[in-house]
Amino acid sequence: MSKPQVSQHQLNEQQYQGKSEAYLKSKVHAQGLEFGKMQALVQQHQYQEILDLGCGGGHVSYHLAPYAKAITAYDLSAEMVDLVVQQAQQKGFANVTGQVGVAENLSFAAQRFDLVVSRYSAHHWQNLPQALAEIHRVLRDHGRVVIFDIVGSSHPILDTFIQSIEFIRDPSHVRDYSLAEWIQMTEQAGFHAQQIERQSLTLDFQSWVQRMQSPADAVATILNLQNKVSDLVRDYYKVQKDGTFVSQAVYLELTKI
Repeated sequence: MSKPQVSQHQLNEQQYQGKSEAYLKSKVHAQGLEFGKMQALVQQHQYQEILDLGCGGGHVSYHLAPYAKAITAYDLSAEMVDLVVQQAQQKGFANVTGQVGVAENLSFAAQRFDLVVSRYSAHHWQNLPQALAEIHRVLRDHGRVVIFDIVGSSHPILDTFIQSIEFIRDPSHVRDYSLAEWIQMTEQAGFHAQQIERQSLTLDFQSWVQRMQSPADAVATILNLQNKVSDLVRDYYKVQKDGTFVSQAVYLELTKI
C-alpha cells in the first residue's frame, strides 16, 4: 500500500503539534520592539477590528487586545488557537476570539478588518501571493497590514545557508523571502509600503532547535553546515561556536491601495 500524500498545510500542522506551550514561553516570540510600533499604530488610527494572522502563541493578540474592540486569532494549528483563546481569557481579554484556517483562504467577508498583523508566520505559507490577495480582500479600504518576519538574502550563498538550516530544523519551512521579493509581491497585491525597518535577531541555538523539537540528526547536520561554511557566511550571520547566530528580520507596514 502506498504512503498517503501529505500536503504542505498538513505538514505545517503536524510540525506544530505539542509545541504551543514552547511558543507561548519563547522569549524571541514574546518580546520585540515591533510590539510597541503595533500598539502605537492601533492607538493612532483607532483600529477596532484586528486579524492576528498566523497567531502562533498569541503574543500579537495579547499586546493589542487592550487597544481594540475585537481581535481574531487565526492559525492553521487548532492547538495554537485553543491556547491563545485560553490565555486571553486568563488575561482578561474577552475581545479575543479564535478561528482555525489557512492564510491562503481566509473565511471572512470582504473588508472585515481595519488591521491585519502577521508575525513570524509568512515563511510557512504555501502560497504567499495568494495569501496577500486574501489579506487585501478582507482588509477595509485604506486599512493597514503589519508583517514582521525573517528575511532571506539576495546574495545566493547567504540565502542558501539560511534556507537550508531553516528547512533542516523545521521541514514545514517554505521560504524566508528577501526584502526585494517582499516589496515586489506586496505591490503586486495592491499594497503600498508605509514603513520598512530591518532588525537583527540573535537566535540562541539550543532554544531555537528545542522549540521545534528538532531531532538529534537534524541538529548535528545544522552544526556541521555551520562549521563548514565560508567566512563570508559565518561573518554575515555571526555564527558562534555553540551554533548561536544572528538572523535578519523586517518590519513591513503596508497600506491597502
